[in-house]
Amino acid sequence: MIYRTDYHMHSSFSDGRSAPEDYIAAALLSGMNEIGFSEHLTLFREPEHWNMDPIKLPLYLDYISKLADNQSGIKIRTGLEVDYFPGRDEDIRLFLKDLPLDYIIGSVHYQGDTTVDSGTDFYEGKDIDRLFEDYFDTVCAAVSSGIFSIIGHCDLIRIFGYKPSSDPEPLYRKLARTMKIYDVAFEVNTNGRNRPLADFYPDRRFLNVFREENVPVCVNSDAHMPARVGQYFDEAYELLRYIGFTEMAVFEKRIRKMVHF
Repeated sequence: MIYRTDYHMHSSFSDGRSAPEDYIAAALLSGMNEIGFSEHLTLFREPEHWNMDPIKLPLYLDYISKLADNQSGIKIRTGLEVDYFPGRDEDIRLFLKDLPLDYIIGSVHYQGDTTVDSGTDFYEGKDIDRLFEDYFDTVCAAVSSGIFSIIGHCDLIRIFGYKPSSDPEPLYRKLARTMKIYDVAFEVNTNGRNRPLADFYPDRRFLNVFREENVPVCVNSDAHMPARVGQYFDEAYELLRYIGFTEMAVFEKRIRKMVHF
């Protein structure tokens, strides 16, 4: 029996479409043992429609804590998905230091002033090889910051189907080795199936690289609506087992444990 967790979900506190309670009901129906909310938090910039205003952070933390206390059928964890910005490591670390979180997902959405998932205009007329190299370098910097428990959708740069001209395996190998050194987990993010890419993050061709480097893994839906909680998880579990993964990362109070699946 697989111990099923989904730590990457967005409710109406950021850009999700429903209240947290609706995700709990969906998680129970899909057989989840644990779920975690991880609202978008983007520091040092004006809040946009998709991220939570930091002013609402105390309300969010209190709300999820009360949900967890009043729910006996499933474990509810409190997390955040925090944007990483190079050179702001210490500022991010200090902001998050004393927050009562079970885990922190670190994500790279921004390259410069633009998010890589905002549209294809970001890619037009640019050197795609350079974009991939710069993106992976930023993700490696996020890993080495030591701030994050999990790295979210580690190759989000693939979202619109653009590909580098040469084999990107060295980029994944460098990232996996950095994750191993800094003991940071990665996620198989199933929401890529719902985006133009139509596949998981990271690229399934290179999941073996993370296995060879013994990087901890978890499977997350990145759900922005209740119907997507646990979506495509059976396929993801089967894929991970085929590659040789035998354990899944679980989190509580920023401590990671591994459970067999």
